[in-house]
Amino acid sequence: METLAALGPAALFMISMSITPGPNNVMLTASGANYGFRRTLPHLLGILGGCFLLFSGVALGLGMIFERFPLVQTSLRVIGSLYLLYLAWGIATAPPPRFGDTQGRPLSFWQAVAFQFANPKAWVMGLTLMASFLPEDGNTLINAFALAGAAELVAFPCIALWAGFGMAIGHWLKGPRAWRVFNVTMGALTAACVIFILG
Repeated sequence: METLAALGPAALFMISMSITPGPNNVMLTASGANYGFRRTLPHLLGILGGCFLLFSGVALGLGMIFERFPLVQTSLRVIGSLYLLYLAWGIATAPPPRFGDTQGRPLSFWQAVAFQFANPKAWVMGLTLMASFLPEDGNTLINAFALAGAAELVAFPCIALWAGFGMAIGHWLKGPRAWRVFNVTMGALTAACVIFILG
């Protein structure tokens, strides 16, 4: 019963965190524009799967590693920042999909899963979600999976909006120059997330 009572406030928290800009949403927008919604779906589902694993792990003690070993947190920030810069470069230099080569591909499911463990926003979401809304009564494993699963169900339409927004922009962009400006802008926004990671 306590688990059900926690789902309402937890859902509001996840909506506010999932629909706001961050590395995942910026990359989904760029992917939606360049590859369309269908090809971006594995990336989107990978974000949800990665966050589910991360959030569940936090509830089961993974978050304590951050508290006991600050070097782990620092290492994740550096790794996450470097990977984000790599992705930003890939976005900024991507050829226009209708005018360049078509060999480019969006982030895969497993790449998106792995990125969540180096994504500080995902860690903040997981730590706050589990610290604030995980019921104390009942089986911790079941409660953790239930809360993490419900959180990702709520997050799905929120992040899907960003991929859909990108797809709409992709239909609107005309000519190689417009595509280059868009991709460079999205790459720069992705790279700018590093400021918040290391700040």
